Amino acid sequence: MRRISIAAILTAWLAIFPAAGLAPAPLRANPPPDDRAPTPEELRALVARVIAQQHRDDEAMGQYERVERRQIRKNEKDSAVREDRTFRVVPTGTGAVRVQTEENGRPVDSEVYRRQLRDVETALAAALTPNETRQKKAVEKSAKRSRDRAELLDAVLDAFTFTWQGRETRDGRTLAKIGLDPNPAFQPRSRTASLLARVRATVWVDEAAGQLARLDAEIIRDLTFGGGVFGKVYHGGRFAMEQTEIAPGIWLPTRYEYNYEGRKFVFSFEVHERTEASHYRRIGPPREALVAIRRELGRGSPAASNP
Repeated sequence: MRRISIAAILTAWLAIFPAAGLAPAPLRANPPPDDRAPTPEELRALVARVIAQQHRDDEAMGQYERVERRQIRKNEKDSAVREDRTFRVVPTGTGAVRVQTEENGRPVDSEVYRRQLRDVETALAAALTPNETRQKKAVEKSAKRSRDRAELLDAVLDAFTFTWQGRETRDGRTLAKIGLDPNPAFQPRSRTASLLARVRATVWVDEAAGQLARLDAEIIRDLTFGGGVFGKVYHGGRFAMEQTEIAPGIWLPTRYEYNYEGRKFVFSFEVHERTEASHYRRIGPPREALVAIRRELGRGSPAASNP
């Protein structure tokens, strides 16, 4: 239930919660002289445009490999890192293979890295045999995840009411700031969508691009699983996400941060995790990616490094 469940539920927009512990670039109000607030209709149209762009970004994500550095802390205020690992994440058509490249800043052994690349090769080769039983199941499972995510994204338009909060400048970009509050009139079509009613968020949007730049969100009511028997994530949990343009018209995540507590059956747990994504590189669909990975393996013993 850990991050997989929370991400599936709260990533209606790639996820939903406020930053904790990370000091992002400062935001400052800086509207142009002729700035005006959009009408409610214009604001809703902007949100709809962002959702449409996010659908395209999600589709593009499956053709870009990236580097992720994941740090885990004992609690939100603790600066000491319990786990610090870096991965090369390679999409495989039905998901992604995470190839560890570093632990606590030290590269993994070259043979270990090579074995992991072999696993990537195997996964990509399997993607080219869609009629094989195991791969058919993987394809079906991946398709369901994509449908669920698309449904969740589309539900955002009706699950929240939108409040204009002005414009702010960050990293040289003027961004629209929008508050999202649960819409009491929302009629969810699925249990997953119904959980959006337990979340409140703030988003920053690049109006010119129609893209989400940052999202901060908070769980305002406990998220329960199996009626609370399987577990729950407690209210007060927070999440932050940022993304940026990594190729013309394509915006992908550069940071996730999770801070929440909960219970799985009778066991309590906490998640305090930050992931920074970088070094995006188009590797293409499985057929193209397989050629690239085999070329890399053919060079001998590749070292664990950024792609």
